Amino acid sequence: MARIDYYLSLISPFTYLAGMRLEEVAKRTGAEIVYRPMDILTLFGATGGVPVPQRHPSRQAYRLQELRRGSAAAGLPLTAKPAHWPTDVGLASAAVMVAADRGAEAGRLAHGLLAACWAEEKDIADPAVVAEKLAEVGLDMAAMVAEIEAARPRLAENTEAAIAAGVFGAPFYVVGEELFWGSDRLEALEAHLRG
Repeated sequence: MARIDYYLSLISPFTYLAGMRLEEVAKRTGAEIVYRPMDILTLFGATGGVPVPQRHPSRQAYRLQELRRGSAAAGLPLTAKPAHWPTDVGLASAAVMVAADRGAEAGRLAHGLLAACWAEEKDIADPAVVAEKLAEVGLDMAAMVAEIEAARPRLAENTEAAIAAGVFGAPFYVVGEELFWGSDRLEALEAHLRG
């Protein structure tokens, strides 16, 4: 079975716009997804990326066009400048990792958290928001507090692993030595998985 290391950022609009398409690719190809939430700002600092507010105005303007087009293409509502962005992703990222550890729908949880940020104007650093999204996939945050706290250091570990693997943005899909950046590369990823 092929393994996809899925490096995602829970504050990336492009990760949000990927929707659940990776999960569909994995289902069609029999691949396993390893969810690796990471700290995108640390990743940018280590790989030469520039945070959005520091980018040239032409790059910022183009990003907004891409978000508008991506939202229309994906059929997903998106607020280009959400109220709670950027925000601390530690709690939400740990929740996704624990959901994956438990065999729950980690992809659906991640997408729910991304939608909270990019479509619902909610702060995913707020424990009440994380609890709400966990409940939507059948998990009780109150019963998971210790596991979530124990998982928090894995965010930094995933970020270091991402840097070592050659990851420089999100969403990023790694299959062995093959790297695929962006949800517009899911077709190429699926072709690779099919050999």
